[in-house]
Amino acid sequence: MSTESIFQTHLVLGYVAWLLCFGAYILPWLTSMDRVRAHRAIAALHSFRFFGLVFILPGVVGPTLPASFAAFAAYGDLAAGLLAMLALITIRIRPVFWLFVIAFNLVGMGDLVLDYYHAIQASLPARAEELGAAYAIPIIYVPLLMISHVFAFYLLLRPQPKAIQALAGEAAVS
Repeated sequence: MSTESIFQTHLVLGYVAWLLCFGAYILPWLTSMDRVRAHRAIAALHSFRFFGLVFILPGVVGPTLPASFAAFAAYGDLAAGLLAMLALITIRIRPVFWLFVIAFNLVGMGDLVLDYYHAIQASLPARAEELGAAYAIPIIYVPLLMISHVFAFYLLLRPQPKAIQALAGEAAVS
């Protein structure tokens, strides 16, 4: 089996596994809470995206990992992670919190889409061994990030159920 086939198989199976896990465990948990708590949980996950800087760390990735992919992926992840941290820090200032929630999701999803584009342009699937120790990031972590961004946008766009609104109102009063 070629490097490209293995990488593509891993990537598809990463999405399948996370979709199954998300549907069975994460989705019911997130939908049981109010929007602020759900977005706070998603932001907590994305706050670890600073780890994407590993794509430009010599000795972790191969020396010939295409810079067109590595630098953009590294700094895009860092930006998304910092915005997610700012969302977490500003949780008590709701208008600012929502601004950062929208920002980290837009920047984060944009980063992932552009990373896929840059990876294809650089023929990265056929050269996946150049990812070195960072190979697990696009296979295991990126599918979860993408799925959580899609769900975050769903949460932002759907009307809040009345039962959860009432519970959120009661929690705010207490």
